[in-house]
Order: sequence, then structure tokens, then C-alpha cells
Amino acid sequence: MPLAFTDPLLDPHSWLAVSHFVMLGLIGGFALAHSGLASLRLEAEKRIGPRPYRVIFALVSIGLAVTLLVYFLNHRYDGVQLWQVQGQPWVKPFVWGLSAISFIFLYPSTFNLLEIAAIQQPKVHLYDTGIVRIARHPQMVGQVIWCIAHTLWIGTTFTLATSLGLIGYHLFAVWHGDRRLSIRYGEAFEKIKAQTSIVPFRAVLQGQQTLKFQEFVRPAYLGIAAFIGLFWWAHPWAIRAAGSIHW
Repeated sequence: MPLAFTDPLLDPHSWLAVSHFVMLGLIGGFALAHSGLASLRLEAEKRIGPRPYRVIFALVSIGLAVTLLVYFLNHRYDGVQLWQVQGQPWVKPFVWGLSAISFIFLYPSTFNLLEIAAIQQPKVHLYDTGIVRIARHPQMVGQVIWCIAHTLWIGTTFTLATSLGLIGYHLFAVWHGDRRLSIRYGEAFEKIKAQTSIVPFRAVLQGQQTLKFQEFVRPAYLGIAAFIGLFWWAHPWAIRAAGSIHW
């Protein structure tokens, strides 16, 4: 006999499924750790040095991000199915296209891999070229695009709640990032802030920026293309691997 759920929190396919709240809690924990460590960067680098700080920041951030990803993959179909469009022939290429675009905007961490790995001394970079001419916070834009693509594909309340949580955190990170750069760079950052925009292409349309396509001819974009191809290939494997962790 099928198991009957009397408590909507225990029913994985209800509006109030507990996994919704667990996921939002995990996003909140990631936000607290990620932004909290970022705000401590100046003081931490003075006390322990840039490389140890980077290692700690990376280990904490990657560990929490992997936890988020595993939980998302295992519960992505929880909650109520709001729509189902996976059978439409245009949806899959559209979703993969949006996902590829999202990784292009999520570029800053790919441009200084030796610093990310703490092989070279990590530094704070004040970007004002390339994709920053389109949007001052490309990682936020990339995350929003990723959320739109996956919410469209899956169509559940759990995925919608996840997307809203991630977008909410990245909007906070826009304010937090601007504040930290303003404190660190002062007038130099304020000048860049006046010439760029949070909304993609707004500064370009207002004449404050001019796109220079030669700035996009960078080896890092070949790395992004390779990563997209690898992600396409590994996507089914990642789902199976996450499914083996019963959480």
C-alpha cells in the first residue's frame, strides 16, 4: 500500500516539503560563509597572508557549494510540479544555450586560475574591461541566467525556491561587493561604478561604455568552452553520483 503523508512537511511533493526549507538554509549558510570570509579578507591577509587565506576561502566555499549541488540534484523534483515542458523540442537546446551563456558571465574565477589555486599570490582585481563593460557583476548575471534555465527545465517549486534563494543572495553580493571595493579602492572604484551598470548592457545603451570585442579574444574563453563541453559530457554522471549520496 502506498505510504500516505498526513504532514505536508513530510510529503516530498507538497508545497511545504521540508527540502525547500533545507535548501534555503543551505544557501543561507553558504552566503554567510562566502560573504563573511570575503569581508574578512583584508584583515585575514594581514594576519595569515594571502595564500593561506585563499586556501581557507576556497576550501570552505567549494565544500559548501558541492553540498548545495548534491542536495539540489537529489531533490530537484521535490515539491509541486508547476509546469512540464521537457517534451517540447525547443526546450533542451534553449536551456543548454542559456547555460552556456551563464558560464561566459561567470568568468572572473577562470581568468586567474593560478591565483585561485594560490600558486601565484592572490590579489583583488579591479576589472573595468571585457564583460564588465556589459555588467559590473557578471557572476550575478550568470547565476540569474543559470537559474532561469534550470527552473524552466525542471519546473518544480523546489527548483523555483532554490533559484529565488540563489538570486536573492547574489543581489546581496552585488551590494556587498561594491561596498568592499569602494572601501578598498575609493575613488578608482567609484569611477568604474559610474561607467558601468548592474543591469546588463544598460551602460552601453546609455553611452557610458563602448564594447571592445578584441577584449573577448582571450585564452580563458577557450577554457570556458572546454568546461561547457566537459559539463555536457559529465552531466549525467554528476546526477548519478549525487544520487548515490542518500541525502
